[in-house]
Amino acid sequence: MSAHVALLRGINVGGNRKIAMADLRAFMEAIGFADAGTLLQTGNVVFHASGSTAAIEKRLEREAAARLGLATDFFVRSAQEWAAVIAANPFPAEAERDPGHLLIVALKEAVTPARVRALRAAIRGPERVEAEGRHAYLVYPAGIGTSKLTAAVIGRALETSGTARNWNTALKLAELLGG
Repeated sequence: MSAHVALLRGINVGGNRKIAMADLRAFMEAIGFADAGTLLQTGNVVFHASGSTAAIEKRLEREAAARLGLATDFFVRSAQEWAAVIAANPFPAEAERDPGHLLIVALKEAVTPARVRALRAAIRGPERVEAEGRHAYLVYPAGIGTSKLTAAVIGRALETSGTARNWNTALKLAELLGG
């Protein structure tokens, strides 16, 4: 078994898709994943499991719907993949200066350069984006809450779903994964 992180999309945000983190940990253990631990209340769980990340994602989505009545996307990365995502950050100055306004977006599918260009074309403010593979990095220098670069805009431009975590959370997850 190796260490993984699962990021759940849209959990406990605005009163929607509510799940207690104790229930999420118990669910992970009940389906055979070991050492489940959570971070914050927004659906971040580290655990040990065998198998490919794609197979784990599908199993988590299927089991969460059946056992918890929770229909949401899971984005699973191995500890090594998550460490590589952290190391590949194209915005190190922003990570140091303003980590709360730097987001990593875990994506369901890899993006093409054309989709990244489409996302850049959709930006109407000071935000900046870099993306490759199944991850995007977004900088929101004027803040996230009032930005026009929303999750819906990002999803339409990249033609895939995703879930974002700020740099502080990304680093805490890496620490929990042992990195």
